[in-house]
Amino acid sequence: MAMLREFDPDDVLSRPLMANLATVGVDGAPRNAPVWFIWEDGAIWLLGSSDGSAVKHLERDPRCAVEIVHFDNNGGILLHLGLRGTATIEQMSPDRFKRLLHKYLGPEASWNEWFIDNVAQIEHPDGRMIRLAPVSIFTNNVSFFRTGPDLAWPALFRRRV
Repeated sequence: MAMLREFDPDDVLSRPLMANLATVGVDGAPRNAPVWFIWEDGAIWLLGSSDGSAVKHLERDPRCAVEIVHFDNNGGILLHLGLRGTATIEQMSPDRFKRLLHKYLGPEASWNEWFIDNVAQIEHPDGRMIRLAPVSIFTNNVSFFRTGPDLAWPALFRRRV
């Protein structure tokens, strides 16, 4: 049986993928939300607001997990990255927020004005950033499910160019 090949977490963290943030609800039950993210300074940064449920959950219990999956069915690529630790709630950093938006939306000139004015309000006083400097990071590469490891792994890097 072929060995799974390791992958660099920075590869997955640099892509405009959705992450899932798992927190603990007020009743002790798990909560999960899809989020955009940026990886900077050894931490994953997520968007939040002072009245948002994720921020409130983390203020009460800062333990959390973030899961990111890069899935390409046709290429047979399935990379799973997990981060665990204790989050902090930080004041909004407009510059970091803009870098995060650039990751997902491209150059600022192409951003949807309505979206920026009504949803992604960069200068809004209630804006927060969730910071997780993980105490553990794990990777799981099962990119052989369709093509076998010798075919899927090179395909991942061909698409990256």
